[in-house]
Amino acid sequence: MTRVVMFSLDAAASVIAVLIVGGALWSACAPALHEPRPVGAIAPGRNHGRSAEDLLRDADAAWLRRLESGQAAAAQDLYLDAAAADERRTDALLGAMRAMTFRIEREAGIAKDELASRAVDTGQWCQRRDPANIECDYRLAIALGQQAREKKSTARDALGKMVDLLHIAIAKSPDLESGGPHRVLAIILLRAPSWPIGPGDPEAGLAQAKAAVQRFPNAPDNQLVLAEALAANDAREEAHAAYARALALALAARTTEPVDAPLWIKDAQAGVDRTASP
Repeated sequence: MTRVVMFSLDAAASVIAVLIVGGALWSACAPALHEPRPVGAIAPGRNHGRSAEDLLRDADAAWLRRLESGQAAAAQDLYLDAAAADERRTDALLGAMRAMTFRIEREAGIAKDELASRAVDTGQWCQRRDPANIECDYRLAIALGQQAREKKSTARDALGKMVDLLHIAIAKSPDLESGGPHRVLAIILLRAPSWPIGPGDPEAGLAQAKAAVQRFPNAPDNQLVLAEALAANDAREEAHAAYARALALALAARTTEPVDAPLWIKDAQAGVDRTASP
């Protein structure tokens, strides 16, 4: 049975790559991927005999309330239990990864390194269950970015794998999450160290940012990445205009995107101030 569940844009998906490179220990090179733990070992195992469909229904309901205390964690656990209950359910794995990404970026006092490792394991199972599902590749790229930030010794290996996965996503599903593959790749290229250490390339990052905006010009996070790319390529006035556009879009999105809009507004306003004429 095919289920279609609508999720709001995940702000974390557009910023993960920004967060992994600043303190990365580039001299260390631990592998970013290992043989994943079984889904049953990742899941909490509290399904109490419920079917995967019932667990998924409850997980979706908890995810919609993710701004409430404990609901994102509840959604994550329910999705994982659903994935363990039915080995055909890739949608449950994707839901769990969205919830993990959200928690790593939004919650304090949790073991983020372990949660990121669980997300990487979950992404690998997603690929194995449904090799043709490009969202598995995209979500795994994001999980690798979070793991690299929390376990800096994996950063160097992770970046190459993230770039490869995002190129696959761009080739096969560039419209995923409103241009997410282009957007996340742009941030990696803008923020990562340049060759020979890493894949950083501001001009290539600008090209990816423009591609995201061309596909979804009214997505605030695409405008934010375009503004950053323009600034990185010494186009300050154009960057200021892009930040202003992002701010206007983010303010308009407060009703439709209540989870992500506050972060977009904060980043856009900071960018407008930073690029204002002296």
